[in-house]
Amino acid sequence: MANQSNAQNNRVMKFLNSKKVVPYILVSPFIVTFIVLTLYPAIQAFIMSFQRILPGQTEFIGLSNYRRVLSPTFYTAFQNTTIYVILTTLILVTVPILLAALLNSKATKYSTFYRASLFIPSLASIIVAGTVFRLIFGETDTALANQVITWFGGEPIQWQYQSWSAMFLMVILSSWRWMGVNVMYYLAALQNVPPELYESADIDGASTVQKFFYVTIPHLKPIITFVTTITIINGFRMFEESYVFWEANSPGNIGLSMVGYMYDQGVQRNDMGFGAAIGVIVLIIIFIVSIIQLKFTGAFKRGDE
Repeated sequence: MANQSNAQNNRVMKFLNSKKVVPYILVSPFIVTFIVLTLYPAIQAFIMSFQRILPGQTEFIGLSNYRRVLSPTFYTAFQNTTIYVILTTLILVTVPILLAALLNSKATKYSTFYRASLFIPSLASIIVAGTVFRLIFGETDTALANQVITWFGGEPIQWQYQSWSAMFLMVILSSWRWMGVNVMYYLAALQNVPPELYESADIDGASTVQKFFYVTIPHLKPIITFVTTITIINGFRMFEESYVFWEANSPGNIGLSMVGYMYDQGVQRNDMGFGAAIGVIVLIIIFIVSIIQLKFTGAFKRGDE
């Protein structure tokens, strides 16, 4: 019996260690996590978008929730989110490239200190950071930002009550939070640029700007595509940057995002079916924009094309 048990265990171990089985075992944690935490909730949200959900009562109502989505409030949320995505993408894709190039330069001293300083904001709690930003950009004359403006001869600004300043607050908070992360992405990519290319450019008499555009940027293209994609996705998913400044409702919906609108309708107003419909629309928008962006940047092309 012992020999038979050992033989059976050996067969099981041999099966688990085979080249055909090991890859599936290694990826199984991701697959299980994806199914439980992403795929299943997404399917449930899609089903809920066709329902009216009340305590103890669920009723299928067809496309009624989707018809309600097309409202002035949703258009305002979509407009705010789109502007936010454009601004954060311009800042968080371009500025980190310049910072990474400077930090990667041998002429830059204390680069390790600067790298750590840029990365630390991503570790901070968004609630704590939002509280600090609210104090800096408060509506009183004694707030730090208004004191600086007054010192230069300007008038104090009510930052949280004007549309342009509200967008500025959300964009500056997001940029402060994610700038260091994107710098790290670019720095990692810069380590793989062959130094021989820069030496050849020096021999040809290329300037620093020419080396940046004709040597550095082409080698950063895959990372630029990646950073652009995640920035766009995170932009359309924006919620915390708005919530920390206004919590419930911003005046005139100047800080309302699409995810914030979904949270307001689905959670605060307990209209889960309508909130799910908004979530599905947001998901579709993110998918379409991401596909267009990846197609435009050539991400779907094969390496030999």
